[in-house]
Amino acid sequence: MASLSTPALEIGNSKRPSLLASLRAAVPDFWTLTKPEVNFLIVIATFTGFYLALPSDRHAFPFWTLFNTLLGTLLVASGTGTLNQVLEHRFDARMRRTCRRPVAAGRVRPANAAWFGIVLSIAGVLYLLLAVNALASALAALTLVTYLFIYTPLKRKTPLCTLAGAFPGAVPPLIGWAAASGSITSGSAWMLYAVLFLWQFPHFMAIAWMYREDYDRAGYLIFPTNNAANFLGWLTFVPSVGLFIVSLASAAANTGGILEYSAMVILGSGLLYYARRLVLLRSRIASRQLLKATIVYLPLQFLIFVLGKS
Repeated sequence: MASLSTPALEIGNSKRPSLLASLRAAVPDFWTLTKPEVNFLIVIATFTGFYLALPSDRHAFPFWTLFNTLLGTLLVASGTGTLNQVLEHRFDARMRRTCRRPVAAGRVRPANAAWFGIVLSIAGVLYLLLAVNALASALAALTLVTYLFIYTPLKRKTPLCTLAGAFPGAVPPLIGWAAASGSITSGSAWMLYAVLFLWQFPHFMAIAWMYREDYDRAGYLIFPTNNAANFLGWLTFVPSVGLFIVSLASAAANTGGILEYSAMVILGSGLLYYARRLVLLRSRIASRQLLKATIVYLPLQFLIFVLGKS
């Protein structure tokens, strides 16, 4: 009898993890759901739009408005990233690149992640509406809706999903511009939009070519089944050339100096080199090199814009 009762006593006295310990364990997964690496670039793009929209003769910098803009935009972006992973968790589980994501790996329940994403998204849209202005809030809401309900389902239906996703993906500079000026009618605002719009093609094509077998396994139609190489060329090199031209045109519109032009030529030429290299070699190494080049390019390009205004 004594030997039979011992396990029962041990079970009864065993300590269950406390609620606080469980929350601490879950924090890294919920942080991962927000896609912080993507949000870093979104913050840079939003700040650039905000800063460039400010009139040059303004005496005091609106730090509080900038803070509210970045916080609201980050909340919406985090909610969008989370909800995207909820919608795609079954497909993410089939890909080596994404199978360790919290929902795909089963560490976070889809319902919990969905509520987390919904709360972040609504909070961000409302925060921008109340703390910034209606236009910035509407742009953020439009980005969320088009990304989740147009781009995301199209990834399994047509290779043109990349084009569809680039439209909402380029909105952050417009949110910043709208927050600072209350309008997005300026041609300079749309040049910033064009820069981010075109940048997404070489960036995503580098990822897509590197992990094309993963995408095929999950059923994503990123490339046409019978003409992947030509599709890669068109959506990698042509937008990179367009990005080079638009960047120089933006500098011209803002009466940039010789240093600004020189920096843009060097930066754009580097991106073109790696884009052409991927198109010609179509290798994993060339994909990785272009991906790194795009990650370096975007912050530096926006930094050049900001310094050019100063």
